[in-house]
Amino acid sequence: MLLEKIKNKSVWTLKYVTGDLFSCPRDESLAHCISEDIRMGAGIAEIFKKRFGEVLTLKEQKKVPGQCAVLTHDQRFIYYLITKKKASQKPTYDNLRKSLEDMKSHCLQNGVSRISIPRIGCGLDRLQWSKVSQILEQVFKETNITITVYSLPKKEETTVMKENMR
Repeated sequence: MLLEKIKNKSVWTLKYVTGDLFSCPRDESLAHCISEDIRMGAGIAEIFKKRFGEVLTLKEQKKVPGQCAVLTHDQRFIYYLITKKKASQKPTYDNLRKSLEDMKSHCLQNGVSRISIPRIGCGLDRLQWSKVSQILEQVFKETNITITVYSLPKKEETTVMKENMR
């Protein structure tokens, strides 16, 4: 009985990579945080908007904070974690958790086992990575999903942050 439990134990993984998120393997899903108004006018969200477009498709999903909008692009999913109502607001850890739960449900229903993300909520939104990584573990620990966190090299990250300061 004990051996059977070990065999069926889910193993989630959190990996860290220094580099460009968009250089991740093309079969990995991507996720990032946006507001319900789907402005995506700054930070990495602006890059997602330019790369993947389909803003109207996202708006038609009528997702609210605590939910996750989804696009399919080149055989993979692009997840838009709705963590706040308006772009000018700051997200809550609770909305981040709920949107991650929503994304997890979609992943489990669709056989997604690998997701690449930036340090979600920790750029312009100013959440603390120590808390966000704990939420990721709490949400995904019972799955076999591997999450790879991409960070730009420090110099680039600082430059990007300064360029996007409001």
